[in-house]
Amino acid sequence: MWVHPQFDPIAIRLGPLAVHWYGLAYLAGFVVFMLLARWRIRQPGLVTQPWTTLHLDDLLFYGVLGVVLGGRLGFVFFYKPEYYLAHPVEIFKVWTGGMAFHGGLLGVALALAVFAWRRGWRFFEVTDLVAPCVGFSFGLVRIANFINGELWGRPADPSLPWAMVFPQAPTAEPRHPSQLYQAFGEGVVLFVLLWLYARKPRLTGQVSGAFLFLYGLQRFVIEFFREPDAYLGLQALGLSRGQWLCVPMILAGLGLWAWAGRRGSKT
Repeated sequence: MWVHPQFDPIAIRLGPLAVHWYGLAYLAGFVVFMLLARWRIRQPGLVTQPWTTLHLDDLLFYGVLGVVLGGRLGFVFFYKPEYYLAHPVEIFKVWTGGMAFHGGLLGVALALAVFAWRRGWRFFEVTDLVAPCVGFSFGLVRIANFINGELWGRPADPSLPWAMVFPQAPTAEPRHPSQLYQAFGEGVVLFVLLWLYARKPRLTGQVSGAFLFLYGLQRFVIEFFREPDAYLGLQALGLSRGQWLCVPMILAGLGLWAWAGRRGSKT
């Protein structure tokens, strides 16, 4: 049985400036995304629009806004609406923590819709480029969650070789290091499967549909090992809030993939 090493959440200190691992994970994730997206736009047949590196620079700007605003507002309204409605000023204190993936996804979708509209491109032409390039970046953020000792897992059998005690947890019992499970599920499984699927030209919207389905499915499964938020607990049918938010993702992914197949337009 292991004990979480209690890493310093601050990676670099420069006088009064403190750079956190969480921020570095996001920064590295954006860099990785740009490198992968640049590779994709150079491959014949994978994109239909005349993408350039300048387009990608603009896309990154829109995406960062979508991640930050959507992730924060998603946390506010999906997880703690009563608290933030009573303390609205706290919404702006992003440095205190509190980001939600599903809110970030909605924020990015809106940002990409604006990006596509301004250029006269189809929405799914843009999302099909983005979707295969983000899984590895998700994994980096999950590793930062592990470094911070947050989002720990549910209690585990002490005989599990990698069971770990998290001092921040309410009880000193061995738990699943669910942050690492999610890093593997998102940064390896999701990324590899989607990258391989998207290496060949697909019908417009099918790569995006595959992303929604694969992310929702792996997250739904891994949530069985992640401790639900104490102020929410388990909800209907013994599922967590994160699992319930994944259900529409899975269904939307399947529906989008099938709809794209009927339309028959190549990306």
